[in-house]
Amino acid sequence: MKKQLIPLGIFAILIAFLGIGLTLNPKDVPSPLIGKQAPILELQQLKFNKSFNTHDLLGEPWVLNIWASWCTSCRQEHKLFNQLAKQYPVTLVGLNFKDQEDYAKQWLKELGNPYKLVLHDPEGKSGIDWGVYGVPETFVIDHLGVIRHKFTGPVTKELIETTLVPLLEQIKQEQTL
Repeated sequence: MKKQLIPLGIFAILIAFLGIGLTLNPKDVPSPLIGKQAPILELQQLKFNKSFNTHDLLGEPWVLNIWASWCTSCRQEHKLFNQLAKQYPVTLVGLNFKDQEDYAKQWLKELGNPYKLVLHDPEGKSGIDWGVYGVPETFVIDHLGVIRHKFTGPVTKELIETTLVPLLEQIKQEQTL
């Protein structure tokens, strides 16, 4: 009789795991980089053919948005970053990921450029260091160079208002202490 209940027990355990899995947000991909020093980005800037190193931004919070011109979700969030750049004083850095330089430049010309600087990573090698799953992804880095948050997928107006801006305000307050 007990042997006959084993498949039922296994089935019940599988249903429990499935139920737990359905309650999770698939966009919440945990990053092992949260709370750690941001990986060094040492890339050429898209427009000016100058190099950039993440150490150049130590002392100020900044946002790294990883995007590509071939990414439809990036187009969706790009207008929000244009608005954010106009309304909120934050350093936005764009990382053009696995894209052709001409397409990226055309994208910024057509849709506007909210970024203080745009880095170009045509091979996607820097994305590996940052644990990029795909584009778009957005990181919030504090004044000490520590990654504080990661957004996987397109950032929405709601996420900007409820998570991104409050976190930047919190970081600014921590800076003054």
